[in-house]
Amino acid sequence: MGEFDTVVGVLLLGLFLNTYLYGICTYQFVVYIQSKFKDSLWIRSIVGSLFFVDTIHSAVAIYAGWETCVTNYANPAALAYVGWTIPFTAVATSVTAILTQIFLGHRVFLLTSNRLLFVLIAALSVLGFVFGCIAGIKSGLINEVAHFAPLAPFVTAWLAFQTSADLLITLCLTVALARSKTGFRTTDTIINRLIGGAIRTGLFASIFALADLFSFLLHRDTNLYAMFAYPIGRIYTNTLLNTLNSRNSMKLHETVVDSENMRMSARNPLSATQMSTGSVYIRKDVVTDSVNHDDRSEVEGKYEEEA
Repeated sequence: MGEFDTVVGVLLLGLFLNTYLYGICTYQFVVYIQSKFKDSLWIRSIVGSLFFVDTIHSAVAIYAGWETCVTNYANPAALAYVGWTIPFTAVATSVTAILTQIFLGHRVFLLTSNRLLFVLIAALSVLGFVFGCIAGIKSGLINEVAHFAPLAPFVTAWLAFQTSADLLITLCLTVALARSKTGFRTTDTIINRLIGGAIRTGLFASIFALADLFSFLLHRDTNLYAMFAYPIGRIYTNTLLNTLNSRNSMKLHETVVDSENMRMSARNPLSATQMSTGSVYIRKDVVTDSVNHDDRSEVEGKYEEEA
């Protein structure tokens, strides 16, 4: 390997991956805006805040690459210092994580009605946020990479709490959704899709967080940790936006999911029954030739407005 492969090379890989994921975030954000979901103000505020943080952080990441590869091209000694971009990355990632985890924790509460679970998820998320901000600020104050040893406990606590919240959310969503299966093929297909999304949510974020942690602890004299640190925030944003935008594909299958109370409405022209399982409600309305396509049943119209 070259002399700077584990310092400059891995940093650039992280920046390339971050830029790619930001492009996906931008696409998902545009889809969300164009879909005109009538979500509550707090959901729209989270989406807007995440995209704003992602945009600023991605610009900072590009600046970090420029500063490393262009401004200090003939000054290798600059690699011994982190400047302000790494501290900013820690804080921005912590903000993105807590916003996403609180949103998903709220979904867990709607599915389980278990306040204790929500409080536990919120507590883990807040602790991860606090330690992430502390680790970021302290890294900026220390600045010199050779003196980063005192940061280890704070970085460990930050990523451990953050990963614990992700895994707990994944477990709770998976179990709750699995228990909500009805035996109807269409509904169970949608639920299986939601379960798969929940598993991917915790899996990717946890892998990157743990890789960031162990690379920092075991290879502190390199920038290997930066390769994982920069993209984590985009993974959280893509997770949340994909969760919200998945309602588009569900509508194509005549299934509407209400993000406010996790209700699911499905149309079937052959039956007029209604059933409920846990916190997921399945409604089937009678549709006749006299019903205009744009004027669906009163109940379904209500659900679509809420979604």
